[in-house]
Amino acid sequence: MNNTFGKLFSITTFGESHGPGIGVVIDGCPAGIAIDEDFIQAELARRKPGQSRITTQRQEGDLFRFYSGVFEGKTTGTSLCILIDNQDQRSHDYSHIANKFRPSHADYTYHAKYGIRDYRGGGRSSARETAARVAAGAIAKLALKQLGITIHAFVSQVGDIKTIPFDQLDLSKTEDNIVRCPDPETARAMEELIDKVRKNQDTIGGAVTCVIKNVPAGLGEPVFDKFHAALGSAMLSINAAKGFEYGSGFEGIKMRGSQHNDPFYTTEDKVKTRSNYSGGIQGGITNGQDIYFNTAFKPVATIMQDQESINESGEPVVVSGKGRHDPCVVPRAVPIVEAMAAIVTFDFYLRNLSSKFQAD
Repeated sequence: MNNTFGKLFSITTFGESHGPGIGVVIDGCPAGIAIDEDFIQAELARRKPGQSRITTQRQEGDLFRFYSGVFEGKTTGTSLCILIDNQDQRSHDYSHIANKFRPSHADYTYHAKYGIRDYRGGGRSSARETAARVAAGAIAKLALKQLGITIHAFVSQVGDIKTIPFDQLDLSKTEDNIVRCPDPETARAMEELIDKVRKNQDTIGGAVTCVIKNVPAGLGEPVFDKFHAALGSAMLSINAAKGFEYGSGFEGIKMRGSQHNDPFYTTEDKVKTRSNYSGGIQGGITNGQDIYFNTAFKPVATIMQDQESINESGEPVVVSGKGRHDPCVVPRAVPIVEAMAAIVTFDFYLRNLSSKFQAD
């Protein structure tokens, strides 16, 4: 099982939903990054369960601790190890599906691949694992902040309710509501829809938009390690993710090349483009403009309704919905999207330092 992501700045996560805890080992992290533990904890709080009535009511403090890699408030250049204890496991909530396959979950595929599975909350396939990613992403964010690079994600769609384009929004208002949509009126409609779906014992999907600003030109590789390909891989590795698009995305197919091309110009000795349908990436390499992308998330597979399925013997069974689950995953997905975007960006920044040889 591959648990590692990234080439130079790489993360390896470990742990299961109902085990003693989860964690992450970060390799390739340079020495000298100032560590703000309050910031890391705040990032974890944005992802943790039980934060509002429209999220799962599992109560986890998600308090983290460093086991290595930090001394006197700065990274040392050695491997960082972060551990987060699990505190509110209710494994009995899953005893009824010990030998049953939940529809649209990883139960059957894990069983088919490994011949054994941890049915308690999905084990390794649980979104609980993403807390470790958020912790690692917070380290990358702290490094990127020192480089002037910022990453901001928000909920842009729930069901058929969409926000206006991101460049017309005040992204500083994202955390002003429990949906994490910076458009207050749209956020209220989204919240009402999620509440309605929850009361009907169902779930609904949505989308998260992310904007990365002040990325220098030149990050990414022209063939197999394109910057957008790495972003896509990162986003599609998140639980419940179903789609990824950057720049104009699928809307671009409606346009002519004369409309879609981004003309270059210079101002104050900087190269810019008059439009940004490329989403800040051309030929797999960043061009210095804002990078923006959307990630689509499906309705959560666990619903509080009876569903037809089969057991490990192939016999028909009924799976009853139990436990604590999100009616819509996107509000809690926002910090996860940001974390994975930060990991990709910092990894490519470090890799780019070796792209040119310059002798003194």
